[in-house]
Amino acid sequence: MSLVEELTPREAAGKALADLGDLRNDVVVLVADTGETTRARFFAERHPDRFFNVGIAEQAMAAIAAGLASAGFMPYALTFAAFMARAWEIIRNSIARLNLPVRLVGTHAGFSDAYDGPSHQALEDLALFRVLPNFTVIAPADSCETYRAVMASAEVKGPVYIRVGRDFHVPTTCDMYKVFEVGKGYVALDGHDVALLTTGQMLSFALDAAHILKEKGISAAVLHFPTVKPLDLTLLSRYARTVKAIVTVEEHVVHGGFGSAVAEALINLGPKPMAIMGVKGFGRTAKSPADLYQFFGLTPDNIAARAEELISLSR
Repeated sequence: MSLVEELTPREAAGKALADLGDLRNDVVVLVADTGETTRARFFAERHPDRFFNVGIAEQAMAAIAAGLASAGFMPYALTFAAFMARAWEIIRNSIARLNLPVRLVGTHAGFSDAYDGPSHQALEDLALFRVLPNFTVIAPADSCETYRAVMASAEVKGPVYIRVGRDFHVPTTCDMYKVFEVGKGYVALDGHDVALLTTGQMLSFALDAAHILKEKGISAAVLHFPTVKPLDLTLLSRYARTVKAIVTVEEHVVHGGFGSAVAEALINLGPKPMAIMGVKGFGRTAKSPADLYQFFGLTPDNIAARAEELISLSR
């Protein structure tokens, strides 16, 4: 097992930043009093002269990052994904409109911060950043993919948003591929009856759902899209032409997120029976992320049942 594979997603992001700092002198890291919780302290320990804590001031963090990018640096700004929304207007006007190479890393995304309740659970962030022109939006599945995504983000032109979980971690991509390509989707499992499309940490759930469907004689493909924007239309088109139905699964509200991006693409690729599985409201306090997946119906059994329902409707 590799070192990265043993890390939690936020630890993998911190390690990637520290390693990236070794490779590039233009990388700087900013936090909004979240150096410990985001594990950005890994970078601070190795590169203290390029680490800045602006305090609990997300708007200032975004504005300073924009200024540093304008001066030729490559800033990575980290805070909880839920708090990144506080700086959205600054991000829109000072980063997206100017197409600056600022990388925003939102940690504790989705249900990964189950313990602090709905105020800390970002379930709208993909929609907020997907709608901004010039932004690339990435939602890794696990620690291996988080590490690779952060490293690869340094080569992207323009701003990037990377959605990272906290400690909930099921390694699924470590052996699936070795090189992360921004904008590329991956075939985690081939199939021909239904396609289960995932982003972020729902990949392992979809793989388990596919095995449930296999026992019922249904062949399910599992397609993983760590890059939500731009979406891999080549991969999507290939399976949209062959499967009977498509189910998207995300740890996000059903409006404006990954499922919406797929639906928008399918309008041009050709209509197909489709279901978007996600959340239809705010989160809630729980003892663990697993409790929230169960409460909101984002479990392998629920995914398999929804896929089976769509298959029956398409016959």
